[in-house]
Amino acid sequence: MRHTIRQVFQSGKFVVGFAIFIVILLIVIIYPLIIPDPPLAIIGQGTFFEPGIYVNVYDSMVAPKYTLNLDNAATKRIASRLKDEDRLAMKEWLMAIGIAEAEIDIENTEQLLTLWETHYDPQAKISGMTNARRNYYIRLNDSLEGLLSTERAIIAAENAETGDLEEIDSVTQSEYVNINQVANVRFLPLGTDNFGRDVLTELITATRVSLKIGFVAGTIATLIGLTLGLVAGYIGGMVDDVIMFVTNLFTVIPSFVLLILISFSIGQEQRGAVTVAVVIGFTSWVWTARAVRAQVVSLRHRDHVNLSKLSGHSIAYIIFADILPYIASYVVMAMILQISSGILSEAGLSILGLGPRTTEVPTLGLMMNWAMIYQAHVLGKWWAYLPVLITIALITFSMNLMNTGLDQVFNPALRE
Repeated sequence: MRHTIRQVFQSGKFVVGFAIFIVILLIVIIYPLIIPDPPLAIIGQGTFFEPGIYVNVYDSMVAPKYTLNLDNAATKRIASRLKDEDRLAMKEWLMAIGIAEAEIDIENTEQLLTLWETHYDPQAKISGMTNARRNYYIRLNDSLEGLLSTERAIIAAENAETGDLEEIDSVTQSEYVNINQVANVRFLPLGTDNFGRDVLTELITATRVSLKIGFVAGTIATLIGLTLGLVAGYIGGMVDDVIMFVTNLFTVIPSFVLLILISFSIGQEQRGAVTVAVVIGFTSWVWTARAVRAQVVSLRHRDHVNLSKLSGHSIAYIIFADILPYIASYVVMAMILQISSGILSEAGLSILGLGPRTTEVPTLGLMMNWAMIYQAHVLGKWWAYLPVLITIALITFSMNLMNTGLDQVFNPALRE
């Protein structure tokens, strides 16, 4: 046993796959201990907040202020509010109302804004312009207000006696606050999703739940396939014919189609993570059963098996003591692939809206479903779907690497 384990960990592919998988597993276990936030808690009143550090505005006003004379401060502020695509859009609108292209310099911010303030009219009717495009220009115009202003911003509060606003403080453009001195700061490395939920916390929990589904589904599928394969391969005869008839029946019907039909018939409220995992397991055992049967058929007439028969050992003893150890490595590899297949099956079901119910815990497939429904890929909100795709790819890649490494160790034909 020790020699076998040493051989396995001498395989470079297995070690790389195993290392990736263990890192994912450690993150899934440790992260909730450090940040125990509920994965489906709505923390943002809005959709798809960009990744970054969020500072409470109210607390930043009372934080100690420092004056920094930075030459590029105004440039950065303008660049953040007036992007290149906005400049081109402004040029397009100005040209549409008859201003010559030579008069419009999109690199000259002051001149561009002057032309815009002089000529922009939200009520103007421009041929061929859609309502969506017209609304975009209105939002752009609102965001440009005071962009070149150098005056201080006044902070006012209502007088309790008179009801009038009174100046209590002001902020100049050269004043800064130290982020460490602001009371409420929240780091959102992956921003929020379409419901205003922290994507990173959601992703960690979703990965844990998807791994759980994969392990449950993989274990069930492997046990069913192993049991049927061992019995059919060793006993043979009528038992083999019946088992292979059922197996061929399941082979003819695509497993994913069967999975969709069963999931649909269960209903949304009854579909928990474990229920989905069990359904996936009961529809994914076919190829394991066929492969195990083929292995057992080649082993049942070996000398050590015949000797065990002559010794009067029972069928159960022969199967578990004389045959199973010889295919144990294959069973482990089959289970790794079944776990990976289970995770992918759940993701496919959830994208179709047939995964676990959405009110309890997220899964990787559900996160993809939400991103797709709310058009994150169309709106360019990459943080809502790309980390999910990368996570699924890493899990399946690591498991396939482990499987390939084990195959090279236990399959003599593949040894170098």
